[in-house]
Amino acid sequence: MPSPVLSPLGKSALKVPDLPPRLLLDLQGGYCNLKCPKCFVHGEENPPETMKILRGRMPLEEARKILDEVITAKPMIQPNLWTEPLLAKNFQEHLRQMKERGMAVSLNTNGLLLDEKMGAFFVEIKLDSIFISIDAITPEVLQKTRGTTKLAEIEASVHRMLKVRGDSPLPRVGVSFTTEEANAHQRDDFVKKWLPCVDVVRVGERYEKTGSTHRAVPLETRVPCGSLYETLPVHFNGKAAICCLDGYQQTDMGNVFERGVRGVWHGTEFTQVRKLHEEGRYDEVPFCKDCNVWASYLYKEETIYEEGVVIRRSPLITYYNRTDRLKNYRGGKGF
Repeated sequence: MPSPVLSPLGKSALKVPDLPPRLLLDLQGGYCNLKCPKCFVHGEENPPETMKILRGRMPLEEARKILDEVITAKPMIQPNLWTEPLLAKNFQEHLRQMKERGMAVSLNTNGLLLDEKMGAFFVEIKLDSIFISIDAITPEVLQKTRGTTKLAEIEASVHRMLKVRGDSPLPRVGVSFTTEEANAHQRDDFVKKWLPCVDVVRVGERYEKTGSTHRAVPLETRVPCGSLYETLPVHFNGKAAICCLDGYQQTDMGNVFERGVRGVWHGTEFTQVRKLHEEGRYDEVPFCKDCNVWASYLYKEETIYEEGVVIRRSPLITYYNRTDRLKNYRGGKGF
């Protein structure tokens, strides 16, 4: 990766990499096969005019231009934002473009469309990681958290993916649990149930539209959000967002189809927001004002040898990594 440069605004500016280390590319926005109550976009009934704005597909050629521009940095790529990625048109072609350029790809899915053929494709291209979102250990609680009772089908997708992968090192296979009032009592049992099966279990907190979570984080500890220095979210239409929580395209940090990744990443919009964060003026960034997701970037790592687990923990997200499955572990978020 090229040497980082300093943000041109603010004397005590944090280092900004030449290109973002992490790219969120929304290959197909506004479509999902579930209506999870927690979801900003699909969990509530939005008017047709809103969904018309949120729906669309990123052309293969535009995605290719983005990949070619950032190829020297080889960022980790997540191929979706607020949508089920396996629904995307030309999904396999998109992923091949990424892997052919030597980029790490981390996938989050609800698992309902993860059949044996798709699993074999992930093994073939050496997908780096795949997390299946479950959020429950009983159908009744799954209905409350994800709006479906298809727990058996989702769990079968996890075991199918593990079987298809076999002894291959990739993809790294994990399950995730988003904690909220309806399922908090199942959190520990979820970890105990799945850790013997998969490579990694991820446990997080439910986010609200404001960016806050029900788990309080002391505001006096607030620091500039790591997302501003690590992650560039790009909607299907090329419009860059301030962070991944912007499911409604409320923030406009510039269009990468028009200005390129570097032009947006170091553009006036991002530079100004970083400056305000660095000066502690969070209230002057409406989207960030009440957010506490910045705390998810404050990680510490510990190894519990007697339990065979490496735990990567932040105030809002915890990864439980099995020590006997670390050959495909890169130590970063999403892996």
